[in-house]
Amino acid sequence: MEIPLAFLPENKEAKVIEVKGGRGLVRRLSELGFTPGARVKVLLSNSPGPVLVDVRGSRLGLGRGLLMKIIVDTEVNS
Repeated sequence: MEIPLAFLPENKEAKVIEVKGGRGLVRRLSELGFTPGARVKVLLSNSPGPVLVDVRGSRLGLGRGLLMKIIVDTEVNS
């Protein structure tokens, strides 16, 4: 199922499908590792506040608005 990364529960892994936004945003998120096929995992999601995400071995704290632009597939085969 495809959902925005902001809705992924803690400790659940997913695969990036696409990043929605302008060229600058897509480029910046790509530089951070959010490219199609990349595996991501939500490590900590306290509301309100940033969400701690693991992508390609890096831990990043990102706002929920930004995570709404990253579409992931929750049906990931390990």
